[in-house]
Amino acid sequence: MQDNTITITESFTNFYNGLIDQLPGIGIGILIVALGFLIAKWVGQFARTRINAKTHDPLMSKFLGQSIRYVLVIFVIMIALRAAGMGGIATAILTAAGASAIVFGFAFKDIGENFIAGVILAFNRPFDVNDTVEIGQDFGKVKNLEFRYTKLKTFDGKDVYIPNSDVLRKPVTNYTEDGFFRWNFIIGIAYEDDIQGAKKTILDTLRKEPKVIEDEEHENFVIEDQLATSTVNLKVFFWVDTTDFRRMALITKGNVIRNVKEALEKDGYYLPADIQEIKLYGGEKGFPIRLEKDDPSENKK
Repeated sequence: MQDNTITITESFTNFYNGLIDQLPGIGIGILIVALGFLIAKWVGQFARTRINAKTHDPLMSKFLGQSIRYVLVIFVIMIALRAAGMGGIATAILTAAGASAIVFGFAFKDIGENFIAGVILAFNRPFDVNDTVEIGQDFGKVKNLEFRYTKLKTFDGKDVYIPNSDVLRKPVTNYTEDGFFRWNFIIGIAYEDDIQGAKKTILDTLRKEPKVIEDEEHENFVIEDQLATSTVNLKVFFWVDTTDFRRMALITKGNVIRNVKEALEKDGYYLPADIQEIKLYGGEKGFPIRLEKDDPSENKK
């Protein structure tokens, strides 16, 4: 019993002495970690600023800046472990990481897939910050590109986080890449109205709207679209600036529709509503309608 007590005491003493001897190394390791985190943060911000200055691409610069920062943090931790005399732990971590790569590869397949997709999107993607895009069923402005997801802000205030792998797989519609979008709407005039005259009135109205764009590449035009029940439907096509897609583009469309309607009415064009035609079959000669005359005596009461 006494021998066991001595053995435990010696073990504790040896551990205590070893810990005391190792304290300077542990202190240096902690100092390396603290300084390393600060340096990694500064280097990441510096890299982000420099990359953004050269590429003018905030999405790529932020993504690469974060990547550099995380790589430096891992490197600093490994150096700190060795400085603290725990090189065996660092080696064990690297060995375990290599040995378990396959296991973790299956366990974190989605994370790895989204990270790789994020790297691809950082260098080659169909949008920039504040572009208005439609990704699958999600529609809004691009706000951020992270390691795992792309963040959209919808126009009704929702924050949508789309996995980067989905961004690569799904069709992406960019409404603001070149800054132009073509609206269209249909307006009906009466059959007896002059079609060419109505088209001229509409085009003149489009040219008066300051937010409507027209140049050699972006041409506004009107076509005969349909012979409807009571109207000849004209389809109006016009271009707008999509820098502020959801607000200004919609306001411009509303202004154009209102101005076209008022201009046609001012020039004497009739915009009839749908007319319902009733046909009677079977030899009927009239409607079974009876008109009752008011009783004068009741009015006097």
